[in-house]
Order: sequence, then C-alpha cells, then structure tokens
Amino acid sequence: MQQQSEAPAGKQRERRQFLNRLTILLGSIGAAVVAIPSIAFLLGLRRTPQIWRAVGKVSDFEIGSTTNVSFQDSSPLPWAGVTAQTAAWLRRVDDRNFIAFSTNCTHLGCPIRWLAEANLFMCPCHGGVFYSDGSVASGPPPKPLRRYTVRVNNDEVEILTSPVPIG
Repeated sequence: MQQQSEAPAGKQRERRQFLNRLTILLGSIGAAVVAIPSIAFLLGLRRTPQIWRAVGKVSDFEIGSTTNVSFQDSSPLPWAGVTAQTAAWLRRVDDRNFIAFSTNCTHLGCPIRWLAEANLFMCPCHGGVFYSDGSVASGPPPKPLRRYTVRVNNDEVEILTSPVPIG
C-alpha cells in the first residue's frame, strides 16, 4: 500500500518540476521577444530607411507657391493602409530650387496649414505661427518647422522621406 501512494506523489513532483521548467522557459522567451527589440531601439541599432519619393513634376509647381504634397512614408507596413501616407508643404523658390516643410507643428505635432494671403504657416491647436521660411513667428513652438531634403531628378521633384519627429 505504501508503494502505491509514493508512486503518484513522485509523478506529481516530476510533473510539477516539468511545468515549472516549462513556465520559466516560456517566460524567458517572452522576455527576450520584448527585450531584444527594445534594447536595439534604445541603442539606435534599428534605423528607419530614408527613401526618395517623387511628389510631382517641376512644371506642376509655380514659382513662389506653397503646395501641400502627399507621399508614402519611408517605412510603410503592409497593413498600414491610408496611414502610410504622409505630407509636406512644398515651396518652389525658383526654377530648380524647392523647400519642403513638415506639416506638423514643433510644439505638440498638430497639423499646420498654409495661409497664402498672410504668407504664414499657422497651427490651429495653440496658435503657433511660422514665417514662410519655417522660422517661428509667435506662439509656443520651440523650434522652426522641420525641413525635408528636396531634389530635382529627371524633371521630377523628390523628397527624402524620414520619420516624423514630434516633440
């Protein structure tokens, strides 16, 4: 009788040890899945690609005009859909030179708009105002508008995409 009661107790102990080890293993794998990308991000090992995106032909933009152009984000995800689209304010300075500004205010990231009659960018959230060159005119924005690098390639205006910094 005594051997029968010891056998189930031994099997329970083995089962418990197995489940403890399995739990530790699965917990370690889960921690690694979270920790490795987080550490890579914090160390700056993961970089978002920068890609040139065409936004139109040179002839599509008038000299002195500021136009809102949209293009695909530099790292679109397959399921991103419409959210993979981003935008910039593109100003044609002369025959071959363009300037592109982020559409987000440097204060809290609200979308800014161009007021052509005032020749200013305006943030409707907290009243931030920027001059046509992107510098701060008034309000709470701490920095000028972020600029994108622009080039003309085979009569196409291209913008070097990058992540949108907010802060």
